[in-house]
Amino acid sequence: MLLAQFIRQGTSALEPLYPEAEARSIVLMLCEALIGTQSYTHIVEPQYTINPEDEEPLSQALERLKVGEPIQYVIGRAQFCGRNFRVTPDVLIPRPETELLVQEAVRLADMTRRQRIPFGKSAIPVRVLDLCTGSGCIAWSVALSVPGAQVTGVDISEKALEVARSQDFSRELKATGAVEPTFVQADVLDTEQAFDQGPFDLILSNPPYIMEKEKAQMRRNVLDYEPGLALFVPDEDPLLFYRAVARWSQRFLAPEGKGLSEINEALGKETAEVFRHFGFPQSETESDFFDKNRFVFYTR
Repeated sequence: MLLAQFIRQGTSALEPLYPEAEARSIVLMLCEALIGTQSYTHIVEPQYTINPEDEEPLSQALERLKVGEPIQYVIGRAQFCGRNFRVTPDVLIPRPETELLVQEAVRLADMTRRQRIPFGKSAIPVRVLDLCTGSGCIAWSVALSVPGAQVTGVDISEKALEVARSQDFSRELKATGAVEPTFVQADVLDTEQAFDQGPFDLILSNPPYIMEKEKAQMRRNVLDYEPGLALFVPDEDPLLFYRAVARWSQRFLAPEGKGLSEINEALGKETAEVFRHFGFPQSETESDFFDKNRFVFYTR
């Protein structure tokens, strides 16, 4: 079968679920992952023929896509901050808006690192805590971007932590001297548990924040495949994770430390108020590239 033919047929098969351009992009991602073609291969090589032994794996993968399974789970990886991360149905698929949190976190952490350079060998490494770490995409991205940073990721799900620990950036670690993150199992909602780490210069979190009543607005490929444990909170208590994050920050954030948390856009003011209540008077919402409330930045 010609590659161009498979792309046409695959796009058509996915159009009941996605707009045409998105369906086409998904099929191109599939071909790149499974047979190593590029998004333009079928254009510059219109007679490019798929090897017969590759046709069945492509067909099977397309069947999974046709019932709504996300392409990232089908190919087993997702792009985030310019890197490929392993993902499974045990972890959320990283979102582009979360890259903004990472960018700001890297800026803040690197600023702290630079301030400590004059102390030479006695300089304390920048310490970062990532609550509800999931795939570890935030923890790894910060660790790989800030030389010497000591990053700890926390999650309740051991299966998610297995994914986080399995991320393979060994070449980049070796080339840059970055420190591999440490991943610890703990229930973030258990705010008074013993935790023998800290203080931290930066506390990050992307906790569950989607209210149950918002499910009707969501795509089936999210509802049916991504872990609800990492997505949803009760309608009657949508800020429970932010109270927990605020308490962790109260206990483990250094006096001059800073916090960043991704939030539900509909609850920006309320979320900021939670952090103020826990002793972080400088708590402000920040917007994403769609001008929606996306983060709360907080300090003492």
